[in-house]
Amino acid sequence: MGPFANRDFRLLFSAQIVALLGTGLTTVALGLLAYEIAGSSAAVVLGTALTIKMVLYVVIAPLAAAYVDRLPRRAFLVALDVVRAGIVLALPFVTEVWQIYVLIGTLQAASAAFTPTFQAVIPDIITDERDYTTALSASQVAYTMESLVSPVLAALALLLIDFDVLFLGTAVGFVVSAFLVLRATVPDARRAPAGGPADRILSGVRLFARTPSLRGVFAVNFAVAAAGSIVVVNTVNYVRDRLGGSESQVAWMLAASGGGTLLVALAVPRLLDRFSERSVMLTGAVLLTVAAVGAVAMAAADTPSWALTAAVWFASGAGSAMAITPTGKVLRAAAAPSDVAAVFAAQFSLSHLAWLISYPIAGWGANRFGLVPAWALLAGIAAAGAILAPALWRRGPVALPAGATVAAPSGTGYRTPEREPDLVPGSPAWRHAAAAGGTLTECQCTRGQAA
Repeated sequence: MGPFANRDFRLLFSAQIVALLGTGLTTVALGLLAYEIAGSSAAVVLGTALTIKMVLYVVIAPLAAAYVDRLPRRAFLVALDVVRAGIVLALPFVTEVWQIYVLIGTLQAASAAFTPTFQAVIPDIITDERDYTTALSASQVAYTMESLVSPVLAALALLLIDFDVLFLGTAVGFVVSAFLVLRATVPDARRAPAGGPADRILSGVRLFARTPSLRGVFAVNFAVAAAGSIVVVNTVNYVRDRLGGSESQVAWMLAASGGGTLLVALAVPRLLDRFSERSVMLTGAVLLTVAAVGAVAMAAADTPSWALTAAVWFASGAGSAMAITPTGKVLRAAAAPSDVAAVFAAQFSLSHLAWLISYPIAGWGANRFGLVPAWALLAGIAAAGAILAPALWRRGPVALPAGATVAAPSGTGYRTPEREPDLVPGSPAWRHAAAAGGTLTECQCTRGQAA
């Protein structure tokens, strides 16, 4: 049964599922709340709220990752869930735009601290490398499923209830998540090795800067964010104002994007049996660019079509799945076992940096200059990411510092030399290789989180 044989992991994974579903319901309800308060300016309100979220994720998440070893983690996770539940319960009573910003800022600050803390717990309760890989894969599937299941549940619920009741469902989800975390045994973190918080925060970023495959991932992040922000920020206004749709149809259109994400995410493991991670991710970046260009053409033609919009949204979701799903495998292949946590934390912040740039364009830009100029700029960013990624993620060898050992990780689809950790018996690197059958290929089979 792998990691699911571990009671603590089952409880924590269940807590993650419940909290993710609640967060997905909040995303749908927040867009509808913004439309009710601001009308045609809903994209500005939603774009601003999401920009606040990204700022907090970029700033707070690495700080939490650097200092999490000083906190009792179970109590910290429960407290964050309780805080989030309380904030969500207050959202239905909002009457002013500034109140949305304050509450969403506080909510996302708690979420930004929750995510790295939760991620850091997994390797402490799942010590076998094979099971750890499976646990990361399961967590990635949970994030992927949320993008489909939450909009569908919201669409069905909106047939019977007002959208503000969705906030109550989110609050219940956070309370249940806190209860499940309380039932689990969550060991406190061991103190981090020597080095100040700044070193721990920046170590992953430094690895990104000097590793070709990670530089390619950084460029792909911009294609994902640019195309994805069109869907996340502008769906409400486009469906309500251009297509004349209802609240429920907003959720169904979001589900079209989630459906593309889910179907392709399920197919990605088979694709990776035939193609390299590099090829799959770069193809995803190209598909995202095509989807963004399709959105521009659709808006410029000014002939609203449900079928065409759903197709573009589906393509955007499919491209996101191709670009995101293999990311964890690339991160694990590019880092020594001792650097994995730092690399994942850096990807978390750097990917949200891309969203931080894209969200204001989709929100403020669309409101001030119109959908066509704003979406054209986002399509240009997506294209730049798709073009730069293969140039940065080059296949050829690069020079290594003196004394470095050259290792071409198998299964990555490129021959960029990476520093190979010393396999001293009993060391983390040795356990990593032994658990994977003694081969680097199996060491790199994770589909880890791409937050």
